[in-house]
Amino acid sequence: MTPQTLDTAFWLTVAAILVLLVMSAFFSGSETALTAASRGKLKAQADRGSRGAKAAMRVTEDRERMIGALLLGNNIVNILSASLATALLTRIFGDSGVALATLGMTALVLIFGEVMPKTVAITFPESVATRVAPIIRVLILIFSPIVTIVRLLVRGMLRLIGLKPSPGGEMLALREEIAGAIALGHSEGAVHRADRDRLLGALDLSHRTVDEIMRHRRQIEMIDADLPPGEIITRVLASAHTRLPIFRDSDDNILGVVHAKDLLREVDRLVRGEDGSVAGIGALQIEKVAMRPYFIPETTALDEQMRQFLARRTHFALVVDEYGTLQGLITLEDILEEIVGDITDEFDVVKKDGLTPTDDGAWLIDGAMTIRDLNRATDWRLPDDEANTLAGLVIHEAQMIPNAGQVFSFHGFRFEVMEKRENRIIRLKLRPL
Repeated sequence: MTPQTLDTAFWLTVAAILVLLVMSAFFSGSETALTAASRGKLKAQADRGSRGAKAAMRVTEDRERMIGALLLGNNIVNILSASLATALLTRIFGDSGVALATLGMTALVLIFGEVMPKTVAITFPESVATRVAPIIRVLILIFSPIVTIVRLLVRGMLRLIGLKPSPGGEMLALREEIAGAIALGHSEGAVHRADRDRLLGALDLSHRTVDEIMRHRRQIEMIDADLPPGEIITRVLASAHTRLPIFRDSDDNILGVVHAKDLLREVDRLVRGEDGSVAGIGALQIEKVAMRPYFIPETTALDEQMRQFLARRTHFALVVDEYGTLQGLITLEDILEEIVGDITDEFDVVKKDGLTPTDDGAWLIDGAMTIRDLNRATDWRLPDDEANTLAGLVIHEAQMIPNAGQVFSFHGFRFEVMEKRENRIIRLKLRPL
């Protein structure tokens, strides 16, 4: 190296390389920060008035365009800095300067242009994102024509190999990200099981249907409209429920739903009203007291049904299949229980949870217990796609209605039918394999 080589051009080139390294660090750190930043945290900051957070929200709305602009800028400055370094070192060391420039720029770009800025950005993603977003917005506008052309070329090549971007993929990914964060928090001890179940239960409402949680028609307590009025009053008062369906001739012929308070008002009118007497109860016509039945299809999503309950200001619906046949009933409380767990009051009949451990490490389980409740209670992962109850899962997997004493193994568990009544599996013994 001679004094002639250390001229103004030399120092200008060195200064340009340093500036390009700083720009490379900026692009690399910005890409990492904007990609890793939580949109939920940015939204919270934006709501508090942060302009940087608002800019970051706008920038990250179209991630494909954002990443395209950042990669374009990063590649331009990296290639330009490498070219300048090669020209500079070739002038000083001759042909060997190419190798020296390659080694030197690789080390500089790796350390100062990639690893260091990305480490800072991944450590403080939201803070870095709010600071760089206003500048990145301007760069995206500048690079927009080139990025648009590149995007069209990339999408065209992806279509050639059968890949298409999913328009709704981001929303699905957001839900999965939230569910994954909750599950991870529980596994690391930061989220209690009850809190995890409530949060995941709320997320799952849109993916679950009424027929998964409804009370089956076998379990519905109904009142025959042809019973004597005194018998009807006795049954309504003896029931733990305030709303009871009224039928005539067949339990598919639902006339309405009687509320205990409405019945009490009618009895009071017949007994204590003008010309009333105790004998006046004989004139009770239960179908006139009953409210009109509210029927819903069994395929209704739970979140949609909850909105319908709130809009109609009712808590009770009868569930029918595609042929109009009664399948069961559902209440607003049933949907809320999917989020907060069982809700009981002083009139509810408290039942055992249907889950009893045995001395040999197995569990005796009620066949009518839902797979979802079993998974919640035990942290197992039995699938509930094809069946809602444990008995239904056994019948689905066995492709038959098994007899008492039969044993099956699937999904990593040993299922033994302990008790069967008619065509129903009453009790099962379950042991993890």
